[in-house]
Amino acid sequence: MADSNFVDYVKICGRSGHGGAGAVHFYRDKKVSKGGPDGGDGGRGGHIILRGNKQLWTLIHLKYRKHVIATDGGNGDRQLMTGANGKDEILEVPLGTIVRDFESGKIEFEISNDGEERILVPGGRGGQGNNHFKSPTQQNPRFAQPGGEGLEIWKVLELKVLADVGLVGFPNAGKSTLLSVVSAAKPEIANYPFTTLVPNLGIVRYRENQSFVMADIPGIIEGAHEGKGLGLRFLRHIERNSALLFVVPCDTSDIMKEYKTLLLELEKHNPSLLDKKRILGISKCDMMDDELLGEMKKEIKKSASKLKGVPVVFFSSASHKGIIELVDTIWNSLDK
Repeated sequence: MADSNFVDYVKICGRSGHGGAGAVHFYRDKKVSKGGPDGGDGGRGGHIILRGNKQLWTLIHLKYRKHVIATDGGNGDRQLMTGANGKDEILEVPLGTIVRDFESGKIEFEISNDGEERILVPGGRGGQGNNHFKSPTQQNPRFAQPGGEGLEIWKVLELKVLADVGLVGFPNAGKSTLLSVVSAAKPEIANYPFTTLVPNLGIVRYRENQSFVMADIPGIIEGAHEGKGLGLRFLRHIERNSALLFVVPCDTSDIMKEYKTLLLELEKHNPSLLDKKRILGISKCDMMDDELLGEMKKEIKKSASKLKGVPVVFFSSASHKGIIELVDTIWNSLDK
């Protein structure tokens, strides 16, 4: 099933390599019986590195790889020869992957660009050979520096879906149906809440061979910022969307109240989400006749001051009514 292939959260234990020890050695050849120190440095331990890959869209390839271990660095040798560095372990991740420390929960960095590399767990440094410790008062040091210890750290990788517009709404608001109509995406659609359990992405074709990416994200419920429902697992995915389309069914008892509730959940999760461009889409309008629809539009118009310039579009995914207007509105919002 496609759903089981989408993984946006993994916890892994990274163990970097130990650094190699510096060498204790003195130069010798057939003409020199007591030369100076020439012990080489040890190689550094292998890093564990994350690399961005725009071809990936899920962390499923890391789901069952709980332990990632890099190799140790080689020891130094005679004639100032440096030990080999440990082999780095490179983990490719989709763009939008953030790294958290497992203990503190603190975000350490984010992979945003294709080919971008960041060190997840650094390898131990290589120890210096005895050549580094010679001095006028100590010409024959008989000691060298040991290699640095590698680190063993638990890290959390989380994926934030990257899309131009994200669909925000309560469960069963018609978001998945809309995505299936305007794009080639085939999300699971059913007449019960929480049909969508993972984000679905679709490419919406626009005029003159242009396009934008729309993300259908699991439905939000009141209290999601506290972890209710899919909670934070949902809310973080809209942080990377350029615009937000709020989808509210026309048969909702109070459309403006539901819209405000959705806004409040976003604000409590991350106040900066309210700075994104917003569109209010009233879905399932095929359920109402023209007279009731006209009265609803008048009521929405009276609330224009509360919307603060947010465009409102009435549409029906079943009859395709208002779909072209909705896509035009989204494009104009993104184009600005």
